[in-house]
Amino acid sequence: MIGADSHKRTHTVVALDAVGRRLGELTVPATTAGHLRLVEWAVQWDEVCFALEDCRHLTRRLERDLLGVGQRVVRVPTRLMAGARRGGREPGKSDPIDAQAVAMAALRHDDLPVAELDGPAREVRLLVDHRRDLVAERTRIQSRLRWHLHELDPTLNVPSRGLRRFCVLDALVETLAGHRGVLARLAREQVARCRELTVQINQLERELRELMHRLAPRLLALPGCGVLGAATLFAETAGASRFRSKDAYARFTGTAPIPVWSGNTAGKVRLNRGGNRTANCALHMIAVTQARGIGPGRDYIDKLLARGKTRTEAIRLLRRRLSDAAFAALRADEHAKACVPQHSDDAASAAALTAAA
Repeated sequence: MIGADSHKRTHTVVALDAVGRRLGELTVPATTAGHLRLVEWAVQWDEVCFALEDCRHLTRRLERDLLGVGQRVVRVPTRLMAGARRGGREPGKSDPIDAQAVAMAALRHDDLPVAELDGPAREVRLLVDHRRDLVAERTRIQSRLRWHLHELDPTLNVPSRGLRRFCVLDALVETLAGHRGVLARLAREQVARCRELTVQINQLERELRELMHRLAPRLLALPGCGVLGAATLFAETAGASRFRSKDAYARFTGTAPIPVWSGNTAGKVRLNRGGNRTANCALHMIAVTQARGIGPGRDYIDKLLARGKTRTEAIRLLRRRLSDAAFAALRADEHAKACVPQHSDDAASAAALTAAA
């Protein structure tokens, strides 16, 4: 087991045998040439598995290069590495100590997630994150613009969410044309920036809609699930096949309750505040949409309310069912995609790449 402590410039690795004895140590640059040197160094052992701390921005390039040459890579959560370091016999903190802690944690836990090459989920996630950043930037500009407009003309009424509509922006341009001064100039620039960001956001949403219709049509057909919700779930799930069951997926999304065992309280549960909060938020928006009458969620909530549940508890239970529905849709989409025969040109290209490798 080869554990790695990754940084922006270097990677320090430590090799351990099956019982945790140190076999070797190496530090290489965080470049493709350094990764090749690491693979050549690991050839001295027959069976090798690389354990990388689960911090994707620092390890993504190393992970991709290792997977590209056929190496097995597992991802070690940071909390496991920290526990292994505290239990180590060598005090202090250094790159070799951290790398050894990563390898030791991987030896102790044989059910760690196995890394795979990035697929379309990675592209969707990049688009979703970029759109979210653009929306946050537009919101900040809109807030400043509203204060500038209020200072210029307190009687000017801008509708709620109107600064994302082109007709409202056009009207503001005509209004600001009659004002002079630095404040009016800044307001005109902010209006232009709002228009530019809105165009980019709408273009990203159209691109995501086309991707979701192609990659996850069943998930997109789930009542109450829009393009952004489907894209978020698809990107955060990163392959439903890596979950053994719908219950494991519910644990991932934070919709599975946590059992409470203490004396006579066996069988009770409490709210799960862990899991992937981004996916949990997407499921919550679907649940709120269904609660308004879009889809079967309204009838389910009415039954729960008749049994004495609060509305918050009913939404929480609906969110758990939606997690199962989303998991089933994602599994069905992956199965349908796997059954589609590969295009002949793609197969020929893949064969050529394999022969070249």
